[in-house]
Amino acid sequence: MLAEVETSRTFAVDAIAFDLDGTLLDTIHDLAAAVNNLLLDQRLPPLPVGTIRDLVGKGMSNLLARAFALCGAPLPDATAMTHLLACCQRHYAAVLGRETVAYPGVLHALEQLRQRGFKLAVVTNKATRFVRPHLEHAGMADYFAAVVGGDDATAKKPDAAPMLLAARQMGVEPARMLMVGDSANDVDAARAAGCPVLVVPYGYTEGRSVQSLAADGIVDSFADVPRWVRRE
Repeated sequence: MLAEVETSRTFAVDAIAFDLDGTLLDTIHDLAAAVNNLLLDQRLPPLPVGTIRDLVGKGMSNLLARAFALCGAPLPDATAMTHLLACCQRHYAAVLGRETVAYPGVLHALEQLRQRGFKLAVVTNKATRFVRPHLEHAGMADYFAAVVGGDDATAKKPDAAPMLLAARQMGVEPARMLMVGDSANDVDAARAAGCPVLVVPYGYTEGRSVQSLAADGIVDSFADVPRWVRRE
């Protein structure tokens, strides 16, 4: 059973960072279309959307390697992977935003948090070139003081580097920045950076239950995020 919102338990923070895919936006249908178009290019069978959903989290190169393995294809070498990644990104650019939607309560909660004076950031492993277009398409780009994509830091989540970069860009201490995500990558990155962390139960978890993650809490609905934070 999911943890209920504990209104007596809040985090004193100056900023809040959010994962993108599976936390702010439901992007899986666009991403699955791009991956399956690439597989068809390679004369490989397409994968169900639900299967691709469980591959999301560690960047597109990792996703493609796992997709090829599920199709029974040999693992591409580094040169081939660079080419496949570029092809998949072209497919993704062609469908970006077509079926992506914000999760319920996201825009209202972001507006509440901004009005209360919290600095907001996006920290994602998605290729940087796709992050702002997604935010703009969803009508939420103006909410974020910092946007850290998968190409911006020295390493991707679960490394601490993207979290630390977002904190620096906003001028806050990592311990005063709450991370809200949906997967072990988000929890591990937050822990490594010294940030408190909450998870939503509806995202892309690589097949793991959110209850198994070492987060500080589970937010039943994104609309509840403002109830978990306070200013000091």
